[in-house]
Amino acid sequence: MGTFLRVFGIILAVFIIFQFIPNKKKSNPPVDKKLEIKTPAKVASILKRSCYDCHSNETKWPWWSSVAPMSWSVVDDVVEGRKALNFSIWNSYSKEKQDKLKKGIYRTVMGPMPLPQYTWLHPEAKLTKEDIKTIRDWASDGKGFIKTDVR
Repeated sequence: MGTFLRVFGIILAVFIIFQFIPNKKKSNPPVDKKLEIKTPAKVASILKRSCYDCHSNETKWPWWSSVAPMSWSVVDDVVEGRKALNFSIWNSYSKEKQDKLKKGIYRTVMGPMPLPQYTWLHPEAKLTKEDIKTIRDWASDGKGFIKTDVR
């Protein structure tokens, strides 16, 4: 029993020390509704449910986003997600950038997005086949197909 308590004490001490390691700050910058993406209601609903936590300034921060080491991953995913695409500032992007981002959205809804670690904790964010079709139709401006580069 003594070894178990010693190991448990070490793990607990490391966990506590983790809480003092600086990390990127959680934030939700103000949202200017004039800059926010405008989409049909069905598309907006899907984006808000499955994408907004990482790709907007309207992140709903779960309690574990304040507890290291989980917070390191959560905050980093949001920071990187907003850098790649931020629906809260969509109208500040050039038309060319919007088109490029739509191509990326068209491509990524078939697999990598939303991230598996996100949908594991947020099963409601998983995209159905109907959700994917709706997003792809919107991203392709109703054409249903976008030629994407294979990487």
